[in-house]
Amino acid sequence: MHEVKKPRKPLIYYYVIVLMVLVLFNFLFMPWVAERQIKEVGYEKFMQMTEEEDIGRVEIDQEENQITFTDKDETAIYKTGMVDDPDLTERLYDAGAEFSGQIIEQTSPWVVFLLNWILPILIFVGIGQYMSKKMMDRAGGKNSMMFGMGKSNAKVYVKSSKGIRFSDVAGEDEAKENLAEIVDYLHDPKKYEDIGASMPKGILLVGPPGTGKTMLAKAVAGEANVPFFSMSGSEFVEMFVGMGASKVRDLFKQAKEKAPCIVFIDEIDAIGKKRDGNVGGNDEREQTLNQLLTEMDGFEDNNGVIILAATNRPESLDPALTRPGRFDRRVPVELPDLKGREAILKVHAKKIKVADNVDYNKIARMASGASGAELANIVNEAALRAVRENRAYVTQADLEESIEVVIAGYQKKNAIMTDKEKLIVSYHEVGHALVAAKQTNSAPVQKITIVPRTSGTLGYTMQVDEGNHYLMSKEELENKIATYTGGRAAEEIVFGSVTTGASNDIEQATKLARAMITRYGMSKDFDMVAMEVQTNQYLGGDSSLTCSSETQKLIDEKVVELVRRQHEKAAQILLENREKLDELSQYLYQRETITGDEFMKILNS
Repeated sequence: MHEVKKPRKPLIYYYVIVLMVLVLFNFLFMPWVAERQIKEVGYEKFMQMTEEEDIGRVEIDQEENQITFTDKDETAIYKTGMVDDPDLTERLYDAGAEFSGQIIEQTSPWVVFLLNWILPILIFVGIGQYMSKKMMDRAGGKNSMMFGMGKSNAKVYVKSSKGIRFSDVAGEDEAKENLAEIVDYLHDPKKYEDIGASMPKGILLVGPPGTGKTMLAKAVAGEANVPFFSMSGSEFVEMFVGMGASKVRDLFKQAKEKAPCIVFIDEIDAIGKKRDGNVGGNDEREQTLNQLLTEMDGFEDNNGVIILAATNRPESLDPALTRPGRFDRRVPVELPDLKGREAILKVHAKKIKVADNVDYNKIARMASGASGAELANIVNEAALRAVRENRAYVTQADLEESIEVVIAGYQKKNAIMTDKEKLIVSYHEVGHALVAAKQTNSAPVQKITIVPRTSGTLGYTMQVDEGNHYLMSKEELENKIATYTGGRAAEEIVFGSVTTGASNDIEQATKLARAMITRYGMSKDFDMVAMEVQTNQYLGGDSSLTCSSETQKLIDEKVVELVRRQHEKAAQILLENREKLDELSQYLYQRETITGDEFMKILNS
C-alpha cells in the first residue's frame, strides 16, 4: 500500500485565507484596540482639567453627544458626555486648548475603505508575486527554494595548485592506482575515446573509518586540476520533503556547467540506504535517493562529471545505487599492512623534526592494526611529548610512548596501588608474557608494564608480530586464547584467588573462541556450517547467530570447553616454569616496566 499525496493548493487559496484574516483583524481587533485606548471620565473631570489649563486638543461631536479630549502633553485620551454649557467655548479658548467646531468633519467612507482594505490587499499581493517569482527563478521553475533551502551548498575547489597530492597519501597503492586513472582521463580524454573506452560514472570508496577515503578524494582534487565539488550525504537531508532532491538537482546542474569535474559525496549511506518499502518511512530521504539515481543514470553519455563517494557501510546501500552504470567501480581502502604503516609514518614524520636514528619499521610493527588516522595521531602525540620534555626533535622513545598513549591512554601519575595489588598485577602480566613466550606460534613480547593508564588498565603486555599475517591457523588461535588466560592462571597458582583484572582478557578469549566455532568452521561438531553472520564489517563487525536455540546451547558448551582447555594449558605452562614466573614477577615489581629483551634475557638465563 502506498501513501497518496495531496495535490498542491493554488496560490489564490492562500490569498483568500489572508484576506479573511485581514477582515477579522479590521472588524474585531482594530476597533477593540482603539476602544481600549480611550478612557471614559465624568464631565467634572473635563471641567477640572480645563480650569487647571491641563488640556490639549478637544473634539466635540454633537451627533454622538460626546466630547473627546487629551491632556496638555497629549499622553492620554479621555471621553465624556455633553451637558448644556453655553460658556464652554470661551473657557476652552482661555485654557489654550485646540478644539474643532461644533460638528466634527467625518472622514469619507470611501477613503476609509481604500486605506483599510484595498491598499493592504494590493501590498500583500505584490509581495506574494515578487517572492513567488524569486523562488521559481532559483528552482528553475520546478521546485521552490524558500530561503535557499533547496540550494546546494557544496564546497567547490576550482583548479587549485595547492592542497593534498597523491604523494601525500601512503599505504593505499591500489586505491591510488585506480584513482590515478580517473585523473589521467580528465587530463587527456582523447586517448580513451580513440579506443572506445569510457570512464566509470561513479567510484565508491569503501573501508573502515580513518583509512583515508576523504584524503584520497582530496588528493584527486589536487591532482586533477579540474573543478571539484565536495558535499556530505547528511547535507542533502532537509526537514521539508523535496528539498533534498532539489539540492541534488542543483548540485548536478552546477557540475554540468563546469564539466569536466569531480563530485565527491562523503558518507553517502546517509541518503543511499536500501529502500524497504515501508509506509511512513523517511519519504524525504527516499525522494533524495531517487533523484540521485536519476541524475547518475539519465539518457546522456559521460558528460565529464565523475562522482566519487565514500562510505564505511557498503552493505546498507541500495542495490540500484551500486549497480554498474552508476557506481561502476568499488575501491577498497583497507587498513594498511606493515609496509603501508611504515610509509604512512614517514609521510607524517616529514611535517615534524625527527631524530636520524628512528626505526620506522619497529614503530610500524608495534602499531599493528592502526589506521592512517591513528598513525597520524601517534606521530603528533610524539611531537607533543618532545615539546613537553623540552627537546627540539622527536626520538624513538617518543614514538613508542605515543603508541601506548593511543592504545591505553596517558600514565596515571597520581594512582597509588597497594603493594599487594602491585604484586598481583606483576604476576598477572608476567603470566601473559610467559605463556606467550613458551608457545611457538605466539608473537614475541615487546614490553611489559604495571604502570596504570587513564583507560583504566593497571598494566599490559605488548606483543609485536614480526611481519604481516593474513591467515591464522587453528593452533595459532588456540595459543592466542591460552595467552589471554595466562594472567588469570598466574593469579590462581600464586595467590589461590582471582581478581577483576582479567575482565578484558575473558571478553577477548570468549569472542575469539566463539568465532572459531561459529564462523571459522574449526569445530568438528559443526564442520563447515556457518552458525553466525557478521554485519557492519567496517564498524566493529556486529554478529548474530543464525541457528536454533538447541544449537545455540551446544555452541555455548563448545565455547566454554575450548576456553577451559586453553586455560588449563596456560596453567600447566606456568607450573612448569614456576621459578621463572617468580623471578620475572619480582623483577617487574621492582622496575615497573621492562622491555622484551630484558624479559627474554632472564627467561633464557
